[in-house]
Amino acid sequence: LLGVSHTSIEKNITLDSATRIELSCRLDHKYSDLKNPQVIWKRGNETIRHINKTENSWSIQLRILDNSNLGSYSCTLKSEEITAVFHLQVPKIDGKEKPIVSYEGDTAVMICKSFGYTPIAWTWYKINGSEQIAINDSLLADKYAINRVSANVTHLKILKLTKEDDGVYWCEAAFELGKSKGELKLKVLSFMVPLKPFLAIVAEAVILVILVFLYEIYSKRKEKCA
Repeated sequence: LLGVSHTSIEKNITLDSATRIELSCRLDHKYSDLKNPQVIWKRGNETIRHINKTENSWSIQLRILDNSNLGSYSCTLKSEEITAVFHLQVPKIDGKEKPIVSYEGDTAVMICKSFGYTPIAWTWYKINGSEQIAINDSLLADKYAINRVSANVTHLKILKLTKEDDGVYWCEAAFELGKSKGELKLKVLSFMVPLKPFLAIVAEAVILVILVFLYEIYSKRKEKCA
């Protein structure tokens, strides 16, 4: 426990399976002069009573059996109001922040990864409004193909893209302690989209040629009249 009063230090702890864990807070040497320092452990707003205390150190022993044991645990040095927060969580899934852009009729491949942890299973979803629709590549083999490239990586291949495939997708990894999701966005464009700037230039060129042609005709008629 170090830092400035009324501040907090945060640490993420990733767990994928049931385990025993010890969380410990130790006073920094600059607080060695404090007489009878008091450290309080909490889970959320609930105070934890069973604390193991040694010299300038306070720890708790936890048995993490399922996702109900996950969450935020904190220890606070009361006199200085300095807090350390431990966030116990399942592994995060690496999706893709930027949208995947493809064209109608093409094939799109989406990739999700779990770094350092092996999921029990992967599931892909298509978001339709507020509803998540699980993708079954066995029933829709002509549209989807799901491949578990390795224990930590899954691919979703979408064939013959249409505008209906445009939208948000989720990949969900199941671990012993819970599930974790990664978000991916797919943008499906018409082939007319990249042609629009070219067609605009062609249209401007055609209009310019017509104007020059009409001006030439007008000039010739004016010469004849003269």
